[in-house]
Amino acid sequence: MSTLIIFGLLIVLMLTGMPISISLGLTVLTFLFTMTDVPIESVALKLFTGIEKFEIMAIPFFILAGNFLTHGGVARRMINFATSMVGHWYGGLGLAGVLACALFAAVSGSSPATVVAIGSILLPAMVKQGFPDRFGAGVITTSGALGILIPPSIVMVMYSVATNTSVGQLFMAGVIPGLMLAGFLGLTTWYRARKFGYPRLQKASFGQRMKALRESIWGLLLIVVVIGGIYTGIFTPTEAAAMSAVYAFIVAVFVYKDMSLKQVPKVLLDSASMSAMLLYIITNAVLFSFLMTSEGIPQAMAGWLIDMGLGPIAFLLVVNVLLLLAGNVMEPSSIVLILAPILFPVATALGIDPVHFGILIVVNMEVGMCHPPVGLNLYVASGITKMGITELTVAVWPWLLTMLAFLGLVTYVPAISLWLPKALGMM
Repeated sequence: MSTLIIFGLLIVLMLTGMPISISLGLTVLTFLFTMTDVPIESVALKLFTGIEKFEIMAIPFFILAGNFLTHGGVARRMINFATSMVGHWYGGLGLAGVLACALFAAVSGSSPATVVAIGSILLPAMVKQGFPDRFGAGVITTSGALGILIPPSIVMVMYSVATNTSVGQLFMAGVIPGLMLAGFLGLTTWYRARKFGYPRLQKASFGQRMKALRESIWGLLLIVVVIGGIYTGIFTPTEAAAMSAVYAFIVAVFVYKDMSLKQVPKVLLDSASMSAMLLYIITNAVLFSFLMTSEGIPQAMAGWLIDMGLGPIAFLLVVNVLLLLAGNVMEPSSIVLILAPILFPVATALGIDPVHFGILIVVNMEVGMCHPPVGLNLYVASGITKMGITELTVAVWPWLLTMLAFLGLVTYVPAISLWLPKALGMM
């Protein structure tokens, strides 16, 4: 009964158009005040202890690093490098977009940031080259979603906070699925470009490729700094985030000189406001999680699902459907923080690896970011392309189908996620 009241209240508040973070907080306070004897002090205590986790510090740093890179010319150089490598194939600029998104994803940790950074430069160039608007928009909207699968990833940090899973293991587990998905999206791009006869660029010479690599090397080195540092144990993922923010600042301001010192306060302010928004969602989601646990809802749900006789295969199918439905109405951070603590105990009871389960959730979140009504990437791409959401939805469907097929593969072949962290001796 309490489950119905809590979720009913949450849905009603969300339907009023209230932000999810406030809906969560109000639901918790209303239920605690009217239906339980939980003292108000414990709520205040939970607000503070909920965001006292060391891993959460990674989020503002990755946001800051992403903002420095977005404004600091790194994206443009990555696009030039990607174009020199694959531009001569069918749909060259589209393939370069997929590759550039994958490279930028490996330094930013955020999907919308990847769409903005790559899309704002590449989409006008694609239109100029003679590609249809829809093709370019479809490529960038879906490839931008790689931002949360290829490490570092803010959504993985959220999952780690919600379930106490190792961030380092999650980051390493995201590498192979991220590269595979980039490959699949590239294949879809190439196939459609070949089918419809879209333009190709001239093949770049070895010298041009070396020049593009030389110019983009400072941005690409950040991938080595973050992933290499975590793998070798030189620093934790949180320390890697701080390192990447400092590194991105130095590269943007002193190496590439695309950003003046006068612009730095604005970037800091933008990053602070975005971080504050995410931390506010986390705080309220922690409160919501506390309410659920105190009412015994995750345990009851776990018991119910296990009593239904669902094996791992059926359970994972149910989870995918549930997460895809949630992706229609909520953004990734909220979904992970609300649903992960509920589904996680069932997954572990059924013997599903926590890291594999985390990657599965992240891939679901990627799909959710690319379809309406709440797909963040769609709104960002809409702002860049000036296309309507309906038109964009039609544009992304070939790539969205590719992502759904990949989701099925990741769900039922755990080795895709677990092979690398096991091979590196992290698990």
